Amino acid sequence: MSDVKDLQGRSALVTGASRGIGKAIAAELLGRGANVLITARKPEPLEEAAVDLRALGHDGKVVALAGNSGDQESRAEAVAAAVSEFGSLDILINNTGINPVYGFLMDADLDAVKKIFDVNVVAALAYIQLAYKAWMKDHGGAVVNVASVAGLRSTGVIAAYGASKAALIRLTEELAWQLGPNIRVNAVAPGVVKTKFAAALVAADESASAYPLKRFGSPEDVAKLVGFLVSDESSWITGETVRVDGGLLSTGGL
Repeated sequence: MSDVKDLQGRSALVTGASRGIGKAIAAELLGRGANVLITARKPEPLEEAAVDLRALGHDGKVVALAGNSGDQESRAEAVAAAVSEFGSLDILINNTGINPVYGFLMDADLDAVKKIFDVNVVAALAYIQLAYKAWMKDHGGAVVNVASVAGLRSTGVIAAYGASKAALIRLTEELAWQLGPNIRVNAVAPGVVKTKFAAALVAADESASAYPLKRFGSPEDVAKLVGFLVSDESSWITGETVRVDGGLLSTGGL
């Protein structure tokens, strides 16, 4: 976690923040001085995450608001709450992602595929629209979408998820073009990170043998990159998707 208080006075909304990457990003932003509203679907784990984040002892305020990222009313409530609680919404982190479809796409349940795209892509755009109208249009801001290396290269296993993350990467580029110069929009593309979400992938290759750095990522690895991308240190970076993958894609495989 950064000790640089370069986000002092700014406010952030982090989705999917009850655990894993989202929670680590919230901690990183707090460590940099920001106020943070965290949201996730399940109230109990979300409140536990808020307690943990407050216990870090940073000056920034932590607000937890349960809600489903796939639901427009929940999204609108989260954005409105951030502006109401903090007086601004300078940073938006779209971290929510689901993956209920595995394997051969010819056998895929199309309703499940639609749900993947609705949560992983449409909800991210919806959050950005809301943040734009509520604050960023007049005041500027920074958005980071959490994509995946699966959006950059075919996997054959998590194909629908990968296609949705590819769409999110493309959306990032379009929005960077449309929302500049006052709003920057970037994405990060993690490899396998040790979280509950990726537990099966970690178990399948415990040695991380495919990775040049011979380890899987930690949530903090991603969080540090996100902290940089929303800070003034990256003020001339927009429309980028930055890999944080332990060198995985440099090998030519996935």
